[in-house]
Amino acid sequence: MKLLQKIRRLFSPKLRPPGPDATAGEKGRFGEDLAAQFCLEQLHYRIIARNWRCGHDEIDLICRDNKVLVFIEVRTRKAGARIQGVQSVDRRKRRKLKRACRNYLYRLREPAPHFRFDIIDIALSKKGVGKIRHFPNIQLFSKHFSAVSYTHLRAHETGRNLVCRLLLE
Repeated sequence: MKLLQKIRRLFSPKLRPPGPDATAGEKGRFGEDLAAQFCLEQLHYRIIARNWRCGHDEIDLICRDNKVLVFIEVRTRKAGARIQGVQSVDRRKRRKLKRACRNYLYRLREPAPHFRFDIIDIALSKKGVGKIRHFPNIQLFSKHFSAVSYTHLRAHETGRNLVCRLLLE
């Protein structure tokens, strides 16, 4: 396993911290790159998708942790910000993330037996160095929600009705 990590580090692009005049989008992209690198090297996840979109909804990272499908929201903030990244995921954002996760689960050929939602909080210092904190298994779905029952809807609804219902949820 260590040999694979060394090879990955050798060929992975070096992350350059954003400059002091970087836009919020550039800082966010840097945070997502840091989070992806953290998922690969520290957590040993396998990245399935980055910035997966469905309509206006987006999931920053979709990974696999052994047999568990992991949806990850990355929040990048200045170091010392009053509101931490994990606290900045409000009810509206949770609703959008939940809708995006449901749409992703619906599109799978085989339903995922286990899945969870994580938040990775990145605090950027003025030098551009990020302090990474991982918050696993944040409650996004009700405890009775299952991907198996959700993908079962395909047999009972037409495509147009289901897409309209998913977008309204």
